[in-house]
Amino acid sequence: MEWENRTFSPDFILMGIFSHTPTHSFLFSLVLGIFTVALLANTLMVLLIYLDTRLHTPMYFLLSQLSLMDLMLICTTVPKMACNYLSGRKSISVAGCEAQIFFYASLFGAECFLLAVMAYDRYVAICYPLQYPNLMNQKICGLLVASSWILGCLDGIVDVAATLSFSYCGSREIAQFFCDVSALLSLSCTDTSTFETFVFICCVLMLLFPLLLIIISYTHVIVAVIRMSSGEGRHKAFTTCTSHLIVVGMYYGAAMFIYMRPTSNRSPTQDKMVSSFYTILTPMLNPLIYSFRNKDAAKAFSKVLGKGKSRE
Repeated sequence: MEWENRTFSPDFILMGIFSHTPTHSFLFSLVLGIFTVALLANTLMVLLIYLDTRLHTPMYFLLSQLSLMDLMLICTTVPKMACNYLSGRKSISVAGCEAQIFFYASLFGAECFLLAVMAYDRYVAICYPLQYPNLMNQKICGLLVASSWILGCLDGIVDVAATLSFSYCGSREIAQFFCDVSALLSLSCTDTSTFETFVFICCVLMLLFPLLLIIISYTHVIVAVIRMSSGEGRHKAFTTCTSHLIVVGMYYGAAMFIYMRPTSNRSPTQDKMVSSFYTILTPMLNPLIYSFRNKDAAKAFSKVLGKGKSRE
């Protein structure tokens, strides 16, 4: 009973990133605008890829999964943050906190692996175009995507199970706008050093292993593109790969800054700002980067708009 009372009875307090000053109110409105754009853009991207048969290819299927992950990620953090800010309440239940941890950690891990799968897809498409239909057929593509989701979910389950096993006493104020594992562990009155070391090792593996695959894949891709005789083919390959590399740079850069720094160098303010970048801003930028730099996606969007106007 003592463990249950100490762990589950009181709610946690999310300190958030905004106060009620005029400047912060404007920034909060800006975040709501970004959230709306991300929600619409990612939903539209998933629907376009589903509805347009020309986009029923491995590359666009992977892109639809990325948009789905971004959609779920931003819906995991922003609605609760907005609700707390508007209501003046900062509390979150233990169940709500663990749900945030599970979805956040699962989506974070799944996206790491999915970006590596997307790099492999481009590597096969550009370096082995004749074997591409066999090497990236529907079954293989589905297995790679399912593996990304499963590995991500395993990460989420481990994080939830571990944080539930710890006792929390004293201050229950989480120095974040969502329930983050590292911020939550700092509130525990039990020794978490072993688990923190385990989390650090997992983060290193989940970040560096996929990143290594991405670097190897794109090294081969760049060499193959340079050797292309067709200027149009070279331009198309560079356009597609550049979009992916921009997304990889934004995602891995922010994630490595958060999770691969020593604990002694951590600053709550820096963590909040960088976390808001890849949990709020990146989900909005990803579909915009891919759609603006991709003619097929733009054509599909125009086709849908054209059908809508013709029906009117």
